[in-house]
Formats: sequence, structure tokens, C-alpha cells
Amino acid sequence: MTEFVRTPDERFANLPGYDFAPRWFGWEGLRLHYLDESEGPPVVLFHGEPTWAFLYRKMIPVLTAAGFRAIAPDYPGFGRSDKPTDPDFYTYDRMTASMAALVEDLDLRDATAVVQDWGGPIGLRVATEAPERFSRLSILNTGLFTGGGRPNEAFARWRSFAERNPDLPVGRVVTSAAAATWDDDVVAGYEAPFPDQTHKVGAWRFPGIVPLAEDDPGAAEMRAVAEALGRWEKPAQVLFGDSDPIFSVRAGARMADLIPGAGDLEIVEGAGHFLQEDKGEEVAERIVEFLRRAR
Repeated sequence: MTEFVRTPDERFANLPGYDFAPRWFGWEGLRLHYLDESEGPPVVLFHGEPTWAFLYRKMIPVLTAAGFRAIAPDYPGFGRSDKPTDPDFYTYDRMTASMAALVEDLDLRDATAVVQDWGGPIGLRVATEAPERFSRLSILNTGLFTGGGRPNEAFARWRSFAERNPDLPVGRVVTSAAAATWDDDVVAGYEAPFPDQTHKVGAWRFPGIVPLAEDDPGAAEMRAVAEALGRWEKPAQVLFGDSDPIFSVRAGARMADLIPGAGDLEIVEGAGHFLQEDKGEEVAERIVEFLRRAR
């Protein structure tokens, strides 16, 4: 049986701009959390590292007001989901399987995957492996690590820092990639799931499972995702913030060029790596515009 810890519910009380009802899904003995707001064509919002559904709180009201159903899950180890304490639990295959199981359980059809950071490898794999469920992609500041090249300097520093700091300073991590200063209560919202080191195993482990060599675990699977994107003829949007130290505008252009169904790269000015926080309402409006065109 998987050993885990569960963040106390009171940690999630009175978070700024976050008054959504929690929903729960059982998977492999774990209780996983997700948001499910409104009705309409589903839009699944895949978060990255070390964030959680809180990241999408500015976007969800814009999406639901436009007639879409917004679903924002937390991976095992993140947000309000249970947090396994064994570092070896955290693999690309397992994270993807948990999200694929949720999509299956909700029986989603004609869905849009919105992905960012680690949400890219996870959400894009879920979508490309279930094309009967996903009709559109919206790709925000992310990439696929296929083991074919050296990581950029910013990522190398981040990975090295994470390896040395198992008690990961989550607030410092998220604000270091921001394009603007965040209020203290917002930073506290990102820290809420992680009261101590035992709750941070997944957040600490994720940088270490990024495949760097071609034979690293996950590299072949990410290459398969890249190949599937190269055949994706359905609508796709690539929307990048212009001030991201990890995934540059140039990386966004390469992603747009890869996908036959994508138009030109769209730029969000004044947005860093977590563009959902820096420019959340604008990002949501741009996604709504894309969905209206695509539909």
C-alpha cells in the first residue's frame, strides 16, 4: 500500500480568489483532488511544478462565463491531493496514468487540454493518447524533454537547486520565475499544500525525473508525444509569456512549428513562467477566443 500524507483542510481556507468547491477522485488507494466548475465543453487545466489548481483561479471564472466547463486537477503529491512519501512513486508514467484515469472517470468528450510547465508532458500525453476525448490543445510555456540535447542554463540551475533542497522553499521557487511581484497572500496560496518537508516529496522529486539522456525513464514516452503532436491536425494554440527564464519565446515558436493544427505563436507580454498568475485573465480571454474560432 502506498504511504502518503494529507494536507489538513484548514490550510486551504480563505485563499485569495479561491472559493471553489473541492471534488475528489479515488485512484490506486489515493484521494486526488480536482475542481469542476460549470457546464459546457470541457476544458482541462493541467498545472505544473510546484503549483496546483490554485494557479488557474483567475482563469476559471473567465472560462465558465464564456460557456465552458473548467476542470483543474491536482496530481498526486500536489495541491489537495494525497502526497505519497516515497520518492520512487513519482514517475512520468504514474502521473500521466492518474490524469488519464480521471479523464476516463469523468467520461470527457470534445475536451480541450490546457497545459503549462510539467502539465505539458503530462497533459499532452493524456490528450494525444486519447484523441477520441480531446479535440483541441492550448499550450502555455512548456516543452517536451526527449533526451536529445542539453538543458538550458536556467533549468540546470533549478534542477541543481532542487536536488540540494528536499525541503523545497515553494514560495521562493514560484516567485523566482515571475514577471512581477506577487502579494504575500498569493505566495502563501502556493505554499498552502506543503506545510513541511514530508508533504514536499513530489515537488522536490519532479525536477529529478525530467529525462536528460535518450535512455532516461520518460524520454521515449516524450518522444512519442512529440511524434503525435507532429501529426496533430486538430486545432491547437501555442501561447507563451515573453519573460520566462525556462521556456523562451523561441521554444514556443518551435512548439508551434511542430504541430500542423497550430497557428502562429501567440505572445503574452509581461508574463513570466507562471503566466496564469501574472496575466491570468488575459490568458483565459485568449484561450476563449481560440476556442470560439476552433469550434
